[in-house]
Amino acid sequence: MNKHCVPCEGGIPPLDKEHITSFLKQLTADWQVSGDNKQIFKDFHFKNFYETMAFVNAIAWMAHQENHHPDLEVGYNHCLVRYHTHAINGLSENDFICAKKIDEI
Repeated sequence: MNKHCVPCEGGIPPLDKEHITSFLKQLTADWQVSGDNKQIFKDFHFKNFYETMAFVNAIAWMAHQENHHPDLEVGYNHCLVRYHTHAINGLSENDFICAKKIDEI
């Protein structure tokens, strides 16, 4: 994906349900939206811990480049990725840009 995150320091409204639905269609299957429409998340599964950690490291590199960071829950063979733009207490386009980049890893 060629789009990059734009710094968000607040002052903009979070995405509404219509925009969230539209952006969600651009991601691979299994990305979900929280019931309050404030987060998107997906649990990625792997064969072993090494593959899981390689994935986590790839996310860390991408997040650093984009300056937009997910919350990660890491286990032996899975990584739950959650995106939420804290400055607006909801979802922004940045969350979907980074989710798409993770889909491409």
